[in-house]
Amino acid sequence: MASSEKLRWGRSTVETGCPLDCPDACSLNVSVENGRVIAIDGSQRNPVTSDFICAKVRGFAGRVYGELRVLTPLIRKGPKGRGQFTPATWDDALDLVASRIRETADAHGGEAILPFSYGGSNGLVTQGTADAELFRHLGASRLARTVCAAPTGAAATGMYGKMAGVGYADYAHARLIIVWGANPTTSGIHLVPFIKQARERGATLVVIDPRATAMARQADHHLAIRPGSDVAVALAIHRHLFEGGHADEAFLAAHTHDADRLRARAREWTFERAADVAGIDAAQIATLAELYASTSPAVIRCGWGLERNRNGGNAALAVLALPAVANKFGVRGGGYTMSNSGAYGYSSAQWLTTPEPATRIVNMNRLGRVLNDDLAPVRVLFVYNANPVATIPDQGRVIAGLERDDLFTVVHDQVLTDTAMYADVVLPATTFLEHYDVARGYGAYHMQMVRPVIEPVGQARPNTEVFAALAERLGLVTSDSAEDGDSMACLRVTAALPEPLRGGVQSDAGAAPAAGTTPVQFVDVFPLTPDRKVHLWPAALDAEAAGGLYVYQADPATPAFPLALISPASEKTVSSTLGELRERVVSVSIHPDDAAPRLIEDGDTVRVWNTLGEVHCLASVTPRIARGTASLPKGLWRKSTFNQATANALAPDTLSDLGGGACFNDARVEVTRMVSAAFGDTPLSLWVGPPGTSQPH
Repeated sequence: MASSEKLRWGRSTVETGCPLDCPDACSLNVSVENGRVIAIDGSQRNPVTSDFICAKVRGFAGRVYGELRVLTPLIRKGPKGRGQFTPATWDDALDLVASRIRETADAHGGEAILPFSYGGSNGLVTQGTADAELFRHLGASRLARTVCAAPTGAAATGMYGKMAGVGYADYAHARLIIVWGANPTTSGIHLVPFIKQARERGATLVVIDPRATAMARQADHHLAIRPGSDVAVALAIHRHLFEGGHADEAFLAAHTHDADRLRARAREWTFERAADVAGIDAAQIATLAELYASTSPAVIRCGWGLERNRNGGNAALAVLALPAVANKFGVRGGGYTMSNSGAYGYSSAQWLTTPEPATRIVNMNRLGRVLNDDLAPVRVLFVYNANPVATIPDQGRVIAGLERDDLFTVVHDQVLTDTAMYADVVLPATTFLEHYDVARGYGAYHMQMVRPVIEPVGQARPNTEVFAALAERLGLVTSDSAEDGDSMACLRVTAALPEPLRGGVQSDAGAAPAAGTTPVQFVDVFPLTPDRKVHLWPAALDAEAAGGLYVYQADPATPAFPLALISPASEKTVSSTLGELRERVVSVSIHPDDAAPRLIEDGDTVRVWNTLGEVHCLASVTPRIARGTASLPKGLWRKSTFNQATANALAPDTLSDLGGGACFNDARVEVTRMVSAAFGDTPLSLWVGPPGTSQPH
């Protein structure tokens, strides 16, 4: 670990990288004085991110030294959910965890053990390495990590084999930029300057989002479509391309499969029909379609907002098919960007030596359902790199499962999260400022070493050490292997990385991009499908989709619950990470035309509810949200509302059409005024109670 005296005494600046769940992978300069972080800023190592960093990371020391930081292993001493724990030694805590794992495996089999993690904010070392080896050895239940990027990932893989996308810097060359279901001003902020450069050169900016985000307010065209209607809008554009003679028939014949099937599916989607579904004017879709047909270079930034509903996979297919039909490839600044994680040619599975067992697969979005299953109960739940109470649908059912007396829950985390409140054992984890890792950007093309800048706070340990220590106690590895730690794991992962091509992009076809540049699609990189062609109707996805491909499933709104509730990423958190630092009760955004008939005024206390649950919070009446839509931020902690429930309490655990993704934006709710604006902008400091609660005094 970080043993240099320079890190402990005096003042120094240490260079490292940010692995948090963001496309940018910023390089960082961290100022350290007498062993404490005093400032975090950007470094010059990643040229794309060198000028600035986000406020979230700039203030990350608030988590490192916050009052909820877990400093020592903890063992529950009171009822689950109360946050009552007794400090313990690492030996005692690990012995207890190992004994319960062993007892469970012996009595009920390995499938009674469920590891639960996501790891979007982890690099190549701290996710899918020592942890995966342990749970494979145990024959534990396998987790389908599908809460995010599953539908879009399925679409991008089936259609293009996750071909490398347009790099950030190349957006400056575009003449038309479509930001669809993404909000770079909140997530991926280093794309914004390149979009600004393009606009200064005369480019047109189009934003498709139910909210008038900061970028949408600056755009030339903003389509505030109804959540879940993206597939209809994209198919209407396809219809215009095919029937208006704007499809590149030569490109389709040479480089794609099944263009005729997509053509036939799009035929029924007139501008008028799509506009009716999307809740916007047909002229807006027609204008976008003509712009896309006539402008080059044109690039689509396809985000993850469009996948969080019943139509998410088909929406991603329809959007990602647009540059193929119109052939926007072959020129710098043309094509699409989704996730560039596949461009490095590396998977953590390459590091593993233990075969994956053929045990049951649990979709993480169904955690609440699985924890309450009496027929095949989970008896040991090991949570790490995740906070399911704050991030998984059907929050009420998740909590009910965590409250089971016969469930032994272990949480390995940096802070006392909402999930940790229900743990039997809490193990203190290091932050990225306290351990080694390897981080890669999935928007910006950049891979870098993450190294510790301070000693671990308290008794925190990295994932690799904890899982290796457990493996030793369970007799699965030798003591020498258990002592390798995160630095050795980091070296092994680094050694397994493929020799990168110039530009840092892995490509099995075409020439490498010129030094210092990012790849041009269909010049430097090609589809990574078996035949190097675009599969517009992927056979595997066609077999998976119950309703077929490029199909719109109707809005689930009812007269009782007419409003679509969305939960987009915010400028305050990375998923739920840093949610403990929120200082005020959250507000639900609602359009004035929806607020008026409900007698709701700005600042009122309201009840947002459906048959799954209810959230008590403040109201923000604003025209910056589409009519018929309400919005609560993603990743809220329970303390941020009056009744300790968040948007997840209202989200169904239904799955998307492709990839088994979460359908957060299929929540349909009613909003009711509870009292007048008496509470105002209430600071959380006015509420008292145990950590993670907000009971009025």
